[in-house]
Amino acid sequence: MGMTITEKILANAAGKESVAPGDNIWVNADILLTHDVCGPGTVGVLRREFGEDAMPWDKNKVVIIPDHYIYTEDKMCHRNVAFMTKFAEEAELPYYYQPGTDNYKGVCHVALPQEGHVQPGKVIFGTDSHTCSHGAFGAFATGIGNTDAGFLMGTGKLLVKVPASKKFILNGKMPKHVMAKDIILEIIGTIGVDGATYQAMEFCGSTLEDMEMDERITICNMAIEAGGKNGIIAPDEITMKYVNERNIHNKEFTCFHSDEDASYESTYEFDIANLDPVVALPHSPDNKAYAKDCGDMKVDRAYIGSCTGGKIEDFIRAAELMEGHKVKIHTFLVPATREVEQLMKTTKLASGKTLVEVFEEAGCEKPAPPSCAACLGGPVDTYGRINNSDRCISTTNRNFIGRMGSKTGEVVLASPLTVAASALTGFITDPREFVK
Repeated sequence: MGMTITEKILANAAGKESVAPGDNIWVNADILLTHDVCGPGTVGVLRREFGEDAMPWDKNKVVIIPDHYIYTEDKMCHRNVAFMTKFAEEAELPYYYQPGTDNYKGVCHVALPQEGHVQPGKVIFGTDSHTCSHGAFGAFATGIGNTDAGFLMGTGKLLVKVPASKKFILNGKMPKHVMAKDIILEIIGTIGVDGATYQAMEFCGSTLEDMEMDERITICNMAIEAGGKNGIIAPDEITMKYVNERNIHNKEFTCFHSDEDASYESTYEFDIANLDPVVALPHSPDNKAYAKDCGDMKVDRAYIGSCTGGKIEDFIRAAELMEGHKVKIHTFLVPATREVEQLMKTTKLASGKTLVEVFEEAGCEKPAPPSCAACLGGPVDTYGRINNSDRCISTTNRNFIGRMGSKTGEVVLASPLTVAASALTGFITDPREFVK
C-alpha cells in the first residue's frame, strides 16, 4: 500500500521507510514558529523543564513573529513583546521579527513564507492553530500548544500520531465571482467543524492548476476550522516558482507527492466551476449559506484582513470590484504584512489607479498597519473591533461569539469579493451583482 503526501513527509522526518495512520512517531522539526501570544508560555515551559538558562535546540530553526497585539496601548500585551525581545536577544535568534523596528513583518502565517522559511517537504510546528496555512507549499504544518512547543524548543523533536487523510478533489475552472474562501467554506459547510478531526485534509484537482499561492494559503489556513490536523497541497510549478524566488536562506528541501495507491479515510469531489459565493453565518464556520440567498441580511461593518483574507490577491480582487463605486458602511482594510502594505500602494489596476487610491475613492477607512488586528478581538483599542450591535462581514477565518471583540456582535465569514460587494450595499451581497 502506498503513502499519502502527509505520511511521506512524517516518515522522512522520523527516519522511517514508511508510516501508517495511528502510528506514534518521534518527528524532527524543521521550524518552530511562535509569536507574542504564546511565546512567553513556550519559553516558560522550556525553562521549567530544561533549566532556567535553557536555550533553543537550534537557533536557526526557531522563528518568532509577534503579530497579534501589536498596535495597542495595553500594558500586558507590551509585556509579552518585551519578554520575547529579551529572550530573542539572550538566545541570539537570527529570526526574531521585532515590532517597532524596520524588521517587523506582520502576520506570522503570511510572513513566514514571504521571508523564505517555508519549503515543500518540511515539518513546521507553530503555537497557533492556523499554522496549517503552510501546507499550501507541500509542507506538513500544524498548530501545537505551549507545552509541546516548550518541549520541542528544548529537543527539536515531537511525538506525533500520524493522521489519517481525507482527499478533497476540486475540479473545474474557478469562475470570476468565486475565490478560494468560497471553496473552503463550501468544504467546511459540507463536512462540519468536526468533519476532519485530527485528519490530514489533502486538496487536489484541476481547479488548483491555475491557483496562485495566496489562494492556496487561504484553503489550507482554514483546515483547522474543520478540525483538521493539517491541510496540504502537493507542490507544483506554481509552488516552486514562489519558493525558489524566496529561498533566501538557501535551504535544501524535498518534494513529496501521494502515491496512486495511497489509502484515504474518505474522498470528496467538488464542482468548483458551478460554485456559488459562500458565506458562513454566525456563529460557526460550518453555518453555510449562499450570498444570493442572504440579500435581506443587513451588515454594519466590512473587514478585509487577516492571515486568510489580508494578502495582496485579496485586496486586488476587492479593489477590482469596488472601483467606481462607494461603500455604504464602515469598511476596514488590514494588510497582513508590510510587504502587502507596500504592494497596496504600488499595485495598479487596469485603470492605472493603485489599490490604495481605489479604496480611498470608494470611501473605505485608511488601511491600518499590518497585524492580526480585530481578527482576534483583543484589547479594547484593537483596530476595527466590532461593537455590541454590529454585524460584520469579514474575510477572517472564525466567527465564534466574541471573536472580533463583542459577545453580542455577529461575524459573517465571506470571500474578499463578497465582503467588497456587501460593503457597497450594506447587505450581504452576491458579488455577481458587480462582477460580470
